Amino acid sequence: MSSVTVDIPQAVKDSLRKFRFARRNAGTAAIVIKINKAKLIMEEVEQFDNISIEELAEGECLHYPLKCELPENSPRYIVISHEVKHKDGRTSFPLVLINWAPTTSETGMLTLHASALLNFQNTADVSKVIEIREGPEALTKEEIDSKLLS
Repeated sequence: MSSVTVDIPQAVKDSLRKFRFARRNAGTAAIVIKINKAKLIMEEVEQFDNISIEELAEGECLHYPLKCELPENSPRYIVISHEVKHKDGRTSFPLVLINWAPTTSETGMLTLHASALLNFQNTADVSKVIEIREGPEALTKEEIDSKLLS
């Protein structure tokens, strides 16, 4: 029998499923999930449609003012559907899990976040994981594109 350190409530699973199967034809969409340390459950923070990677990282959202800044001292799981233009002219929208784990986060929270990562990745059904530890300046469209096209 396997044990999980952090529970993923059905509401979060439903949001992830809906996000996964949504039709997109341009830009980047994101769903941000955090761990509630007191309750040991995952909670949805926010969903964004047609947001740039930089807006998500820096909190300079034109469409969602004051809502989309990723905390510089608290880990998050961010599932994105990101528009990728391939060299052969194709456009795809792969799902990617960004493991937002800033080095300035509390050690206990980083440990809890790391212990729940694989379970969350499996639940979200995402195969590509990009780890960001250096803060907002490391989360750019160029960085995401280079990881996806490599």
